[in-house]
Amino acid sequence: MNLPNILTLSRLVISPVFMALLLMDNVYLRLGALGLFILASVTDLLDGYLARKNGQQTDFGKFMDPVADKFLIALALVSFVALKAASTWMVMIIIGREFLIMGLRTLVAYRREVMESSFLAKIKTFSQMAAVFGILLYICLNDCVDAGLISISWQFLADLKFAFDALLFLAMLLTLLSGLDYVIKNRWLILGLFRDNL
Repeated sequence: MNLPNILTLSRLVISPVFMALLLMDNVYLRLGALGLFILASVTDLLDGYLARKNGQQTDFGKFMDPVADKFLIALALVSFVALKAASTWMVMIIIGREFLIMGLRTLVAYRREVMESSFLAKIKTFSQMAAVFGILLYICLNDCVDAGLISISWQFLADLKFAFDALLFLAMLLTLLSGLDYVIKNRWLILGLFRDNL
């Protein structure tokens, strides 16, 4: 167990706490959720950087890093649906794709092989993180306005909401494209799973 792997696992611990704070109808707790999301995003950047810099890349880290990302993003998106801050159908497509690929990665890992992440998958993850951060920021700004902590025009908030909804839509498209890319690039590993079970 090295530092990059510890940082990866820390995201799994942070994620449910983040969700609990976000679902509380309290502006300060939701600001805390925003802070936790930023912290989790920093660990995501650090674990990969440190693993490459110090030569500490492991099969465990390659497998768990995207799992931790998916867990954080899935909990955030489910929370947004509960708060009516994101479209249910987009969230279902994103989470459905993520769990499908995670299932395939798990089956491949059981064979002691690893499905490598592609560059497109990294862009997809960044777009999802950006969309989640944007919607989370909108929720916090909206709560701060309601609580009288700041003064922002409702039109500006509406424009922000439209922009972040568009960003989530883009993230959904990239999620679908990267899923197709995963299947194509790892088709021999996936086909091997089915051949073994015939």
